[in-house]
Amino acid sequence: MKVLLTGATGYIGSAVTEHLVAAGHQVVAVTRSAEPQPPRAWHAQLVGDTADPASLAGAVTPDIEAVIHLAPPSGDADVDSAVIEALAAPLRGTGRPLVYTSGVWVLGATGDAQEVGEEAPTNPVGLVGYRPQIEQRVLAEAAEGVRAVVVRPAIVYGRGGGIPALLIDRARKEGVPEYYGEEGVRWPTVHVDDLAELFVAAAERAEAGTLWHGVGESAVAVRDVAQAAGHAAGVHGAPRVLPVEQAAEFFGALFADALALDQSVSGAAARTALDWKPSRPGMVAELTSGSYRSA
Repeated sequence: MKVLLTGATGYIGSAVTEHLVAAGHQVVAVTRSAEPQPPRAWHAQLVGDTADPASLAGAVTPDIEAVIHLAPPSGDADVDSAVIEALAAPLRGTGRPLVYTSGVWVLGATGDAQEVGEEAPTNPVGLVGYRPQIEQRVLAEAAEGVRAVVVRPAIVYGRGGGIPALLIDRARKEGVPEYYGEEGVRWPTVHVDDLAELFVAAAERAEAGTLWHGVGESAVAVRDVAQAAGHAAGVHGAPRVLPVEQAAEFFGALFADALALDQSVSGAAARTALDWKPSRPGMVAELTSGSYRSA
C-alpha cells in the first residue's frame, strides 16, 4: 500500500516508517516543512500541519491506500476533529483504512481490577481529556465506508527514547532515581518496534470500527523502572517517590497526573485477532541492558 503518515519524523513515526517499508509498503510522510534531505525510506513527502486542518486538504489523493495518523493532538478538540474530517473524507466509500493514535491514558486509573481490555469505559486524565471524543469521531467513519481503526499505545520505550529517557535525565539531575504518585503505581508498556508492528497490522488487516490496545507488558512496577533508569544514569540509590503536587512543579500538573496513573491494561485482543507478536525486551530489561545504557 501507499500509506500517508502524519508524525513521520517523530519517535513512534520513525519506527512505523521503517516497519511499513520492511513490510513492502510505501510511505508518504506529512511534514510541517519540506525536508531538504528526506529519509531514504520515504517514498515522498507532503507539506502539511495537523495544527492547520486546511493545510491537509488534498493530502489524501486517490492513490493513497491507507492513512495512519500519528501526529500528536493539537490540544483543541475542534481542530483535531477537523483534521479527522480532512483525512477521512476522501476515504469514504473506499473501504481503505484510517488508523488513529490515541493512548491508554484515556482509561484513567484502573484500580485494583485485573487487566482491563478495550471494552473498559474511558475516564481520561486531563492531559487527554477530549481524546475519547476523537476516538469515537474516528470510529464513526466505519459507517461511511472507511476502515476506521483506533490504536491506544501503552507507555512507549526503546531506541533510547520516550518517557524512560525522561526518568534517566531526572535521576542524573537529582542524583537519585524517582517516580511519581503512589509507591505501588504500575505502567502498561510497549516497545516502540513492537508498537510499530501493531500499526502495520492494523493498517493491513484490522476490521472497520475496531479499537486495539498496544500493550506489551500489562502492569510494570514503576519503582522497578525508576531503579533501572537510575542505573542507566549512573545513579544507584534507592528510588524515591514524589507526590503528584511536587512533580507538577517541574512537569506541569497535567503531565504529572498522567505519569502517576496506576494502570493494568491488556493487549491480548491484538495478539489474538491481528496475530500481533510483541517480542522485544521489557522496559526494565531495556533500561538495564539495552538502548538506554549510554543515554
